[in-house]
Amino acid sequence: MIRWAITFLVIGLVLALLGFGGLGGTFIGIAKILFFVAIAVFVVLLLMGLAAGKGVKNALD
Repeated sequence: MIRWAITFLVIGLVLALLGFGGLGGTFIGIAKILFFVAIAVFVVLLLMGLAAGKGVKNALD
């Protein structure tokens, strides 16, 4: 998902440099959304992994 965000960011920057500011801004907005969604998914999976690790540790003790 981060790869998509970087792709949209680069396309948005190129479009803005070529004079298509409205379309470039749209692509950069999509990149921001994808970036924050990726961070949210990362945090959720990190917390789930920590919870699962504690469950395994408690089962082994």
